[in-house]
Amino acid sequence: MNQIPAGNHAQLWAEDNRPPLPKTGSEREILTAFLDWHRQTFELKCSGAPVRALSEKRIPPSGLSLHGLVRHLAGTERWWFRMQFAGEDVPHLYYSDDDPDQDFDDLDGDVEAAFEVWRAECERSREIVAAAPSLAATGTHFASGEPISLRRILVHMTVEYARHNGHADLLRERIDGATGY
Repeated sequence: MNQIPAGNHAQLWAEDNRPPLPKTGSEREILTAFLDWHRQTFELKCSGAPVRALSEKRIPPSGLSLHGLVRHLAGTERWWFRMQFAGEDVPHLYYSDDDPDQDFDDLDGDVEAAFEVWRAECERSREIVAAAPSLAATGTHFASGEPISLRRILVHMTVEYARHNGHADLLRERIDGATGY
């Protein structure tokens, strides 16, 4: 997976080393490949941008920034895979009932550290998916108390990344005109 080089955001776009998406395979292989492809796409969209620009909200009146998106995606990984599916008792990232939008609003802190948190959450999510006996395995949907399948979570997360990759593309274009991936 491409990594944003620590302290080296001067280059424009990193080389695209994403593996091609499979045309055949098991349902798990296809779903996890698409989710990982979208994770890598997000990282590529952020690669090479100046660190200071990652926290800038460049599309008013939207409060989105690339820094906010990486925080949001880290929290989303944790929420769906660790908290709802695996039932882990871990705190929310960048969220509280008093301040539900802190992932986007409170951009204090190191951008590189936010990417490390996101990468760690993605890795933990992959471990949880790999350990699950099947895509039909369920966790508990917090809002309804009903079961939610790993299959549903994988589809939801792919859609989540696809939507935010579109946001990231627009934000990156406003930073330096770079588009693609």
